[in-house]
Amino acid sequence: MNETTKLTPEQIAARDPAGSFQDLLDLETVEVPAALRDSTDTYLGSEDLPIDRYISREFFDLEVEKVWRKTWQMACRESRLRRSGDYLVYDIVNDSILLTRTESGEIKGFYNSCLHRGRALKRGAGKADNLRCPYHGWSWSLEGEFEGAPCQWDFPHVTEEAFKLPEVKVGTWGGWVFINMDEDAPGLEQYMEILPSHLDQWKHDQRYVSAHIEKVIGANWKAALEAFIESYHAIATHPQLMPYQAIDNSQYDVWGDHVSRTITAFGVANPSHADQFTEQQSMDALMELMGVDEPPRLAPGQTAREKLAEVSLATVNEESGEDFGGRATMSELMDSTLYLLFPNFAPWAGHGTVISYRHRPNGDDVDSCIMDIYLLTRYPDGAEPPEDAATLRLGIDQPFSEAAEVLGPGMANVFNQDGVNLPQVQKGMKASRKGTVTLGNYQEVRIRHFHQTLDKYINR
Repeated sequence: MNETTKLTPEQIAARDPAGSFQDLLDLETVEVPAALRDSTDTYLGSEDLPIDRYISREFFDLEVEKVWRKTWQMACRESRLRRSGDYLVYDIVNDSILLTRTESGEIKGFYNSCLHRGRALKRGAGKADNLRCPYHGWSWSLEGEFEGAPCQWDFPHVTEEAFKLPEVKVGTWGGWVFINMDEDAPGLEQYMEILPSHLDQWKHDQRYVSAHIEKVIGANWKAALEAFIESYHAIATHPQLMPYQAIDNSQYDVWGDHVSRTITAFGVANPSHADQFTEQQSMDALMELMGVDEPPRLAPGQTAREKLAEVSLATVNEESGEDFGGRATMSELMDSTLYLLFPNFAPWAGHGTVISYRHRPNGDDVDSCIMDIYLLTRYPDGAEPPEDAATLRLGIDQPFSEAAEVLGPGMANVFNQDGVNLPQVQKGMKASRKGTVTLGNYQEVRIRHFHQTLDKYINR
């Protein structure tokens, strides 16, 4: 849209005329968490975005310097660094960070580069008593202190103090480990803004990784990320969701610079398709996605949302070892409540098994990225957490259907549909004569918020 185009207040405030997510919350029979009642209803403008930011090497290089080296990024779960000596390498573009659990129990992050000749000290993940370079045998303690080198008589100019491994900032929240390469960056808690106050009640720290998919996608990391911060695309891309997901009136919220959210209700037919489905048909369609052969029958007068809440409650109670009856809203049991912490960490909220996404560049390739899908499942309070599931890695030509055993056939199909779109988005943007992308004022406000924050970092 041309910047000079004038919109009326009514156009700016336009929303789907059907009942809102907040109207659904009014039907809850237990107290609704304040986090769900929070509704920002934000307008951030109607200007187009330049396509160059998705396809340009120059813009990509700016992101490396101004974003990836300046922001807090999720690197792994704390469970990957459970014991002293556990280590994991987190790579982002051409930077490599070596995370390790020290003997004192602290998690430290070091630049993964030997101070002798530069070889990467470690790759992947594992366990070690110290950080020893395989090339020449120079060694550091788990705390990054220089321990010595073969033929040290030849290096009188190398001192223990000067040869400590350079560190990066490390923070933890909700069972996740974050890193930041900017020495002057604010602490993680300040950076996360309202996110912890919203999400802590759903205990991300008391969960184990029940599935982890890592998939290379043939699209810029931002183009891929954006597919998961708006529900608007589901109308055309995921038509099988229309019987039981209220896409049209999803709620979109933004806070500060770093946090945004989409809430899409389950167990409710999409408003523009509602006259096509009975309540039982809505229930049946959702059960089919979940792989349930014999969907439960609704009682007279019962809605699909109410029945789905019953089914979800039983699963949540079993997983958590707690009884959430009478204290969990229907929304907390089943809705898609998806946050984003800039630049690329997207955790879901709720009491049941939740998804978390991460999108990052695939090395220094402008045109591809790596998408991580984590499923996090609650375990009972006081119990030992189960071992995390192994990572299933899919290459650029492997569809998500190859993860159907892990994700379930229905969910894998949904991701497949996105996986088909995204390389074509990248191809189409490169072919664009228009040179810009156009966004909805409300349904795609999170994308605009993301790019406005991106610009703040780029222009610093």
